[in-house]
Amino acid sequence: MIHQLRERRARCGELVQIDGSPHDWFEGRAPKCTLLVFVDDATSRLMYLQFVAAETTFNYFAGVRSYLSAFGKPLAFYSDKFGVFRVNIPHALSGTGLTQFGRALKELDIELICAHSPQAKGRVERANQTLQDRLTKELRLRAISSLETANAYLPEFIAAYNARFAVAPRSPESAHRPLGKGEDLERVLTLCERRTLSKNLTLSYNSVIYQIKTRRPAYTMRGAHVEVRENSHGEITIEYKQRPLEYSIYCEQEQQQAKVVEAKLLQPAAARAVARPKQKRKPVPITHPWRLFDFTENSMLAKERRGELCILRK
Repeated sequence: MIHQLRERRARCGELVQIDGSPHDWFEGRAPKCTLLVFVDDATSRLMYLQFVAAETTFNYFAGVRSYLSAFGKPLAFYSDKFGVFRVNIPHALSGTGLTQFGRALKELDIELICAHSPQAKGRVERANQTLQDRLTKELRLRAISSLETANAYLPEFIAAYNARFAVAPRSPESAHRPLGKGEDLERVLTLCERRTLSKNLTLSYNSVIYQIKTRRPAYTMRGAHVEVRENSHGEITIEYKQRPLEYSIYCEQEQQQAKVVEAKLLQPAAARAVARPKQKRKPVPITHPWRLFDFTENSMLAKERRGELCILRK
């Protein structure tokens, strides 16, 4: 199938292609990891690179925070259909229809576009191939064998890469926009879920029951819709009409439903799992009823076992 070439966007910041590139970047000197890549569509400039253990929502949040702090808000991000960016459950009966990443971009007034094929976001795909060749060799020549050292080297590599491969945009104006006064990145770039308070002003989140503390009469908050926000450090904030509420932990539930892990995250999740030793099964005693019969032989064996059972009972 022939894919029609798409013209570049005119201004820097109109469209930023983002992707994760899993690869053996250290050629066996360190575990395999993923490189997050942000490429500007108008110029092919590398806007952001970061080595991470896996493609997760919080790692992409960190990339967006770094990008917005350095350049401002782009008009749109262009990604694939990975579960961080898109809800892949057809005809979902619950939820908002947005992933946590999509919800955060919506709050920041940044459009998120998901490509139908790798060829559609060809600039970042070609950049991944170039990086897997050139960046891997640079890390080898410098004997870099850890994520921390590699991430410290990336700004130098980005400058050299852009000086050689970046092109001038058709328009000199930038499409980046400044952050608004009410756009707090520390608040927006978090996991956010809605809950409804019970009659006792409690809610459940991640198998923990939280009790809301309020000075107003309790009946005024019954049935109120609140937002539970969790940052990358696991710190919880409960908000009502964008105002934080005081709370205490009522109890923690031991049982937790099995979590769904994306295919890209399966290997890191399996590496963190701790293998549990199998429990040995207790032998079935001879006095158990099913041991009294043998369906493959004649009934004499069953009669003999009945006699053994009578002796054991005596």
